[in-house]
Amino acid sequence: MKPGPENLITDVAGLLVGNAEDHAVKSGVTVLTAARPFVAAVHVMGGAPGTRETDALAPENLVQEVDALVLSGGSAPGLSAACGVADALRAAGRGFDVGGQRVPIVPAAILFDLLNGGNKDWTENPYPRLGRAALDVAARNFAIGSVGAGTGATTANLKGGLGSASAVLPSGHVVGALAAVNALGSATVGEGPHFWAAPFELEGEFGGLGPATAHDSAVIPATKLGPARNTTIAIVATDAVLNQAQARRMAVAAHDGMARALVPSHTPMDGDLVFAVSTAEKPLEDELADTLMLGHAAACVLARAIARGVHAATPAPGDRLPCWADRFPAR
Repeated sequence: MKPGPENLITDVAGLLVGNAEDHAVKSGVTVLTAARPFVAAVHVMGGAPGTRETDALAPENLVQEVDALVLSGGSAPGLSAACGVADALRAAGRGFDVGGQRVPIVPAAILFDLLNGGNKDWTENPYPRLGRAALDVAARNFAIGSVGAGTGATTANLKGGLGSASAVLPSGHVVGALAAVNALGSATVGEGPHFWAAPFELEGEFGGLGPATAHDSAVIPATKLGPARNTTIAIVATDAVLNQAQARRMAVAAHDGMARALVPSHTPMDGDLVFAVSTAEKPLEDELADTLMLGHAAACVLARAIARGVHAATPAPGDRLPCWADRFPAR
C-alpha cells in the first residue's frame, strides 16, 4: 500500500471535509459530506458513546445512505452540531425525500472536551453554528491537528487532535480515515516520542522515528482515568462498492487500527466509535478477497490517522497538556 496524493480521507474521490473551531471554547466540529448521498454504517466498541441517528445505520433499516457525518467536541451538547448541518442541507434541497419533504440524514458522534481549559459558560449552544460553518467550508483539502473536532482533544500525556490518512490498494481501491483523537490512553509509548502506530507508518508521515526499541507490557500505561472525559471517534471510507452490511464489517475491522494506535483503547470510559463510508464508485472484483483487504487497509489507515492527529497538534493559550512537537522539539 502507498498513501493517496493528499494522504487524507478525501483521496476517496467525491468526499469533502470541513472544520470549524471556537478557540475560546477550545472545541470544534468536523463534517464529512459529498455532492450526493453515500452508504454509511457504524460500529461502537467504547463503553461511553454519545451519538445521533446511529440506529438508522443498521443494515436492516430503511435508510441506506446519508448526506453527511459529523464528529464534534462538546459531549452531549455537541450533538447539536448535526442540527446546524441538517438545517443547511435542507435549505440546499438535500435530504431523504418523504412525500416532497426533504429530511437530511446526518448521523453524529461526540467526544468529551469539557474539562480542557476552555470557556464552557456559553449562553447559547455554539455547536449548531459550528456545524453549519464546517459544512460551508467542506472541501477536498483540509487541515489536521488542533482543528475541527480535534481542537480541544487530549490523550493521557499529550494534546490530541484531528488526523487523517489514506492508502491506495493493489486492487486500485482507495481507503481513507479521519479521526478525532481524545483518548483515555496514549498514542505514544511510555515517556518517549515513539508512536504505538509506528509499524504502520508510511513515508515518515508522523516523524519517521520507527517503533520504540522496548516497552514493559507489564506496566499499567498512563491514562487520564475518570468518567466521561474521553473518546476517539473516526470515519473510514472507500470508493469500493459496498452495501451497508459490508461497510459495517469494514468499521469492525478498522477498530483494530484504533487498538494498535492507542493504549489502552475501547475502555469503559471511552466512547470509541467508527463510521464506515462507501462512495460506491469502483466494483469489487473478488468479493471475499477485496473485502478482506479493505478491512485490513481500514485498520492500518486508521492507526496512521490517529498518530498523525497527535503529531500535528499545535499549542494554544490555556492548554493543560503539551503537544507532541513541543514536548519532543529535537524530533
